[in-house]
Amino acid sequence: MTKLDKAAFIDRDGVINIDHGYLYQPEHFDFIDGVFAACQHLQALGYLLIVVTNQSGIARGYYSEHQFALLTSWMKQQFADKGIKIDAVYYCPHHAEKGIAPYNIDCDCRKPKAGMLQQAMRDFAIDPKQSLMLGDKSSDMQAAASAGIARKVLVLSGQTLSPEQQQTADEVWPSIASALVEVTQ
Repeated sequence: MTKLDKAAFIDRDGVINIDHGYLYQPEHFDFIDGVFAACQHLQALGYLLIVVTNQSGIARGYYSEHQFALLTSWMKQQFADKGIKIDAVYYCPHHAEKGIAPYNIDCDCRKPKAGMLQQAMRDFAIDPKQSLMLGDKSSDMQAAASAGIARKVLVLSGQTLSPEQQQTADEVWPSIASALVEVTQ
């Protein structure tokens, strides 16, 4: 039987970078303090680093998939410059209610649905029982639960979540930087 890998599924806006809303330009991309050290730590523990991000700005026509791809390439290079490999970035460009054609569909990839995580698990032979999800919204936690991800972590990164929202997670951390002490294997 093939050994499955473990992954850290990481939401982008609000976890990797400050969520300024509909971000598509590197000059507006502000990394959250501690994100590089946290990702280095996770990578050293053998986690694949998989970014899973809703990008309704594409659906709304605020920026294109090409602009998103350019920003993603730039972001991955910032990690690579620090010896960190982002193994993959999965994104959902859809929004059923607020999107314009052809993006105005009810898809299975937009969180809280689990499509992006499930696709990554197939693509990389990931064991959800050894994996974790780091997100800043209850929709991230719902997607992780639907995908069978064992450890669901809400990171606050400066925002306030209701007790009900926090209950969707197994753990609540101030930011992704907490991975340095909270993840040991």
